[in-house]
Amino acid sequence: MQQKINEIKNHLQAAELNELPDFIRMYESDERTGVQNLIEKAKKRITEYEKEIARTKEMKRYEEEYSSFAYICGIDEVGRGPLAGPVVAGAVILPKDCDILYLNDSKQLSEKKREELYDIIMGKAVSVGLGYVSPERIDEINILQATYEAMREAISKLSPQPDLLLNDAVTIPKIAIRQVPIIKGDAKSISIAAASIVAKVTRDRLMVDYDSVFPEYGFASNKGYGAAVHLEALKKYGPTPIHRKSFIKNLI
Repeated sequence: MQQKINEIKNHLQAAELNELPDFIRMYESDERTGVQNLIEKAKKRITEYEKEIARTKEMKRYEEEYSSFAYICGIDEVGRGPLAGPVVAGAVILPKDCDILYLNDSKQLSEKKREELYDIIMGKAVSVGLGYVSPERIDEINILQATYEAMREAISKLSPQPDLLLNDAVTIPKIAIRQVPIIKGDAKSISIAAASIVAKVTRDRLMVDYDSVFPEYGFASNKGYGAAVHLEALKKYGPTPIHRKSFIKNLI
């Protein structure tokens, strides 16, 4: 008795990646259009996986170039542009044999994918450090200096301490560890991408918490950036304690 197409579809949906070649062999002689479409989907999944393997390999280029260093740390920050909330820096040391796929600039990933990768990174990383600089401190020393301060704090929380830093574009002052600034590094290095994801998820969760304290400003959705609902609330209710006064002085 011929298997129903829905049953074959369920088989495909349940199949792990390493089971797809067997799935294809099992059903490729079935000439029904619906089954052939499922075969093509299976082949597409394999092709996309192979492309991701190749992309990730390219993103390990810097890690491989500096493989003589024992602990390579990726550094990135999130939150330089918002009107409210802290700037957050992430510092991540990945294992030498890191097998995490889909690492990328956090802005290129969906929220769901970032959350999935955050859990994987936290589970597999050798060490993760986070640095926070408050709105008050940002107003006091400016956002660039605040970013450097957050990065130094993140690095200081790592154990073991790194012997090489891969930075997203910047060179951090007052750091004795060797640094390699990489333009658009969060899309070129798995270590920086991991730091970008950890920093982004951490800050986004914090802004969701702030939303329950200051619900009028829409922090859960806009994360402190200048969205219309945020600007309207700012004009109507004025600033909260987490607003950066130096960022909003021309808005209210």
